[in-house]
Amino acid sequence: MQLTSLAGVAALDFDTIIDVRSPSEFAEDHIPGAINLPVMDDAERAEVGTIYKQVSPFDARKIGAAIVASNAAKHLRGPLADKEGGWRPLVYCWRGGQRSGSFATILKQIGWRVELVEGGYKAFRALVVEAGNAPMPCPVVVLDGNTGTAKTDILKAAKRQGAQVIDLEGLANHRGSLFGAMEGGQSSQKDFETRLAMEVTALDPSRPVLLEAESSKIGDLQLPKGIWTAIKDAPRIRVKAPLAERAAYLARAYADITADPERLLSVIDQLRPFQPAERIAQWQEQAAAGEYAALAGELMRDHYDPRYEKHRARHVEQERVIEAESLAPEAIGGLAERVIAEAKALISQP
Repeated sequence: MQLTSLAGVAALDFDTIIDVRSPSEFAEDHIPGAINLPVMDDAERAEVGTIYKQVSPFDARKIGAAIVASNAAKHLRGPLADKEGGWRPLVYCWRGGQRSGSFATILKQIGWRVELVEGGYKAFRALVVEAGNAPMPCPVVVLDGNTGTAKTDILKAAKRQGAQVIDLEGLANHRGSLFGAMEGGQSSQKDFETRLAMEVTALDPSRPVLLEAESSKIGDLQLPKGIWTAIKDAPRIRVKAPLAERAAYLARAYADITADPERLLSVIDQLRPFQPAERIAQWQEQAAAGEYAALAGELMRDHYDPRYEKHRARHVEQERVIEAESLAPEAIGGLAERVIAEAKALISQP
């Protein structure tokens, strides 16, 4: 079958989608919902590739066929052993060639109604790249605010209240700053783009979508062109809050970092190219003493706020401001309601 759109991928009606590529290929990215039943593992694939180049294509195909048959037998005795006669799998490899074709032939001989993805993963990847470069399909409103204004929590609350939201930092598994690394680390760039593209595809074009203000990269992951352009050009809602409220919020939100003193000191040390040595020393003393709210306040006042304001002066043209007296957990829901109302107002104005 031919994949013509990401909406079509989301609506695929098969019992199982099977990626027969090697485990490392699958781990980097795959069609959403697929399982990995490799017909060659990474070492076997490398072996066949070496034989193809150094000996002959014929010998490579012969050895490759034996490997595929052996691994197919393992899958039939293992993950596929309980599949009934009416089972309908969709199979793909890198380009829809020999690996998926060989495996599909075996499945067809058993009697299963198997189909192949024309062009394999490469065809799917082309759809993801196209979606990433395309304009957003609905109006975009960006939630802005200096560090510590609880933007991510406000967006999550807005989503629970029915707003259309894409959590970019959640998809990237990173909080978007030097202190932003999260447990589990970040996925590959391709995997990030796939998951983001599928969320964009699912958006309702008639409703605005809320995005958090980000730079072009979140951690090590680059935002696709279409998303980044939308963030730069969209109207913004800016949350303002007292420094003390923001500092208290950060001390709560970054508890995973403050629980690891060595990691905290290491991250502060990375600010040396941007700050005087005596200020770095003071911050490290505060960290060592457990004065996390005070540390957060000084980091924002002396490092992050000046950079935010400089960036905002260059890029922000249309903005509405929400003054937040409190960023306590019980205040987040009310702030989300205000953000939703402001977003509707921004989109409806001429």
